[in-house]
Amino acid sequence: MPSQIELKTATSGQAPKRQRGHIRVAAIMDEASAVFAEKGYDAATMTEIAARSGTAIGSLYRFFPSKEAIADALLSRYAEQALEGLAELQHNAADLTLDSLAGALIDFMLALQSRRSMVLTLVDARGAGLDVRQRFREALRASVASLLRTALPAISEAKSTVMATILLHTLKAIPAIAEEEPATRSVLLAEFRELLRHYLTSAKAPPETSA
Repeated sequence: MPSQIELKTATSGQAPKRQRGHIRVAAIMDEASAVFAEKGYDAATMTEIAARSGTAIGSLYRFFPSKEAIADALLSRYAEQALEGLAELQHNAADLTLDSLAGALIDFMLALQSRRSMVLTLVDARGAGLDVRQRFREALRASVASLLRTALPAISEAKSTVMATILLHTLKAIPAIAEEEPATRSVLLAEFRELLRHYLTSAKAPPETSA
């Protein structure tokens, strides 16, 4: 997991050395994620994860000696992918229009929300609790603030932090919007994008001066 966030982790297994091993581990984690999402942490079993990923049970235990180890690996992967996604977005931010940036932030949140329920289940099950959630939020806020300073060079660090906090709270509505009927969802996302564009544009505009 990125250095900003440290989890209590179970004993890790053998790291894959070949490409085939990396592909196998990725498949195990993908299927484990599905099992945890469908059945919850307590009801999920190593046997089912092995069967659904097409992995011999011995191989599964070699890579992940326990269910706890798989859960911790999934939490680490989620945090890494989220922060890497923001870093990639920041890399391109200077070349994006504010409308495109608004759309990219919505797409980012949609990608996260597809795994959010599973991640919250694992955080609670592993006893990481509010502390890890808070550190993850702080890492997200710092990354979004840095992205904003790239897209809007004139804003201060303090302003970017405030804006990042507002954006992240606003983007929490995305999971609910994603559950709407397709036609409604499309309209709401378009309106949401326009809302974000206006907010970003307001930060770019110079402050009004009194006569």
